[in-house]
Amino acid sequence: MSTPRLPPGERRLQILQALAQMLEQPGGERVTTAALAARLQVSEAALYRHFASKAQMFDGLLGFIEQSLLGLVQQISDREPDPRQQVAMVVTLVLQFAEKNPGMARVMAGDALVLEHERLRARMDLLFDKIESAIKQRLREAEQPEPEAMASLLSGFLMGRIQRYARSGFIRLPTEQLQAVLQHALSNQGKP
Repeated sequence: MSTPRLPPGERRLQILQALAQMLEQPGGERVTTAALAARLQVSEAALYRHFASKAQMFDGLLGFIEQSLLGLVQQISDREPDPRQQVAMVVTLVLQFAEKNPGMARVMAGDALVLEHERLRARMDLLFDKIESAIKQRLREAEQPEPEAMASLLSGFLMGRIQRYARSGFIRLPTEQLQAVLQHALSNQGKP
């Protein structure tokens, strides 16, 4: 079971990509290091030369998700002056990211983390808290009535849509009827 030697950074990336691809399989089978090693045609020991544990591999995926989403949220803030439009763009961005990355959607939904270390689920929860906080801040700037409640609603909507996508075997798209939902949510009803 030998594959050509790659530089350490490239091998780490290859391992994370293979893990994400394995998580894309509908049915939600738990990924084992043995199955991951077999997919990459390396020994399990080779995996552990790059990651101290499977939890560390999931940490790598979580880091990618965090960096991608929070970086894109910041870009939206930098480029779009209208805070209400920023909210719509952030919600759309998160759901499109999940839709384009089914393996990552399983991580975001928590399905891939069920039998893993609790710290990983807490880290994913923290990311959703950060996204909710960003939404809340923009709703305040837009003078949306009850920004805390609306941010909570939109955050729950995000998590629910991603979870539904993962549990449907990636059939029920998270962006389904998204524009209509956002139009209703951000219509500014009740503003004096």
